[in-house]
Amino acid sequence: MLGQGTYQQWEGLTLTVDDLNRLLLVSALILLVAAAAVRLASRTGLPSLVLYMGIGVAVGEDGLGFAFDDARLTQVIGYAALAVILAEGGFGTKWSEIKPVLPAAVTLSLVGVAVSVGVVAAGAHYLVGLEWRQSLIIAAVVSSTDAAAVFSVLRRVPLPKRITGTLEAESGFNDAPVVLLVVAFSTSEHVGSWPGLLGTIALELAIGAAIGLAVGFLGAYGLRRVALPSSGLYPIAAMAIAIAAYAAGAMAHGSGFLAVYLAAVVLGNSRLPHWTATRGFADGLGWIAQIGMFVLLGLLVTPHELADDIVPALVIGLVLTMLARPAEVAVSLIPFRVPWREQVLLSWAGLRGAVPIILATIPMVEGVPDNARIFNIVFILVIVYTLVQGPTLPPLAKWLKLDDTDSAHDLGIESAPLDRLRAHLLSLSVPAKSRMIGVEVGELRLPKGAAVTLVVRNDASFVPAPATVLRAGDELLVVTTDEVRDAAEKRLEAVGRGGKLAGWLGA
Repeated sequence: MLGQGTYQQWEGLTLTVDDLNRLLLVSALILLVAAAAVRLASRTGLPSLVLYMGIGVAVGEDGLGFAFDDARLTQVIGYAALAVILAEGGFGTKWSEIKPVLPAAVTLSLVGVAVSVGVVAAGAHYLVGLEWRQSLIIAAVVSSTDAAAVFSVLRRVPLPKRITGTLEAESGFNDAPVVLLVVAFSTSEHVGSWPGLLGTIALELAIGAAIGLAVGFLGAYGLRRVALPSSGLYPIAAMAIAIAAYAAGAMAHGSGFLAVYLAAVVLGNSRLPHWTATRGFADGLGWIAQIGMFVLLGLLVTPHELADDIVPALVIGLVLTMLARPAEVAVSLIPFRVPWREQVLLSWAGLRGAVPIILATIPMVEGVPDNARIFNIVFILVIVYTLVQGPTLPPLAKWLKLDDTDSAHDLGIESAPLDRLRAHLLSLSVPAKSRMIGVEVGELRLPKGAAVTLVVRNDASFVPAPATVLRAGDELLVVTTDEVRDAAEKRLEAVGRGGKLAGWLGA
């Protein structure tokens, strides 16, 4: 239905080559400005989403005069962008960091969301005077935290891994139940049976989780065993698998957002080939998705219509940050005995980003009464409280003495891309009739700057010694500098044809 409506709306639209050129020019300029804004955001401590939305507002109706009010198209693009962002986040999630805090993160994503919705809905109804349906929609919309917003201001403040792991996993998991709640509240005037609603949500989450894990494991199994003709195809394949999990989960009436995140987590922890290139590719797509989504949301809002909703947004935001979020953290973490300092930081670090604003387009598309007011309240709340919470997170972490931990002194160990080091990794197998069989590693006499770093034999790998004798079927990994790569390849080929005496006696 959503796709059909969008097609009908744009069916009569024609795009000429000149229109395409102008669109590409404007898009390129916006991307360049947004890229420069990242530097400004890192210096000021502000989440980049505020600057990106500012670009959209500046280009929009009250700025340069570009009128845009298509909530349906915004929702479609927002869903696609969110799937990419969740995939990129899942690729970068380390299982070793979230495994110890997984129960706490899941509890925050389920029990915590329920507590937050109840408290915020009550505040919106009794303090602001909104109808219960509108109150529940707003409460559900703002219950989702945003990892991009949190870590954009925390990247300079080292925290204990249990805090960063909890925040990261929570932000990846809680989008799924929140989306289901917002859709349920927006598509029906009466919630009906709460047990029935919760059962439906649990079923959709279970379907999404099962599909996400299945697609992730199958995709990782395939990528480890299929030799693609180009290393550049691996990043494309990995991202395609993650997005396929989202689509399959949604089409199976499950949670596509949970599916894409879990599939990406599985892929990200499966030691896939060319993973450094895959992470860089996903990171770039994630930035494009964030920039496009935030700018589009900035275009959708009309600033001169926000004045009447500023006070309600501030009141609801105050209830969210000072009551609902601390309550959900305290209730959810009771079984885990989390120290009060960490609970305070987890409460204040519950930043809201683009996800709530995207979800606020759902009641607009569904024609919920006062949907424009719902969107305006959510937009104001997200912007104002992000501006308040974002810059104050680092000093709060220092005041709570949570930045002076062992994690602050960890070595920055990562998988270094060989192209950055001007080096190459050569891989070769020893055929059954090769003259390399019986040759010791030291007898290969590789040029200075090249070395055999690993031998894989009978599915077991080991670091060879100079006296290691090569056998048929061995797989060798040779690291070589850029300057001697060609010479190393020629030497290995020569030994394969002439044995260890290659180059001597005319061999």
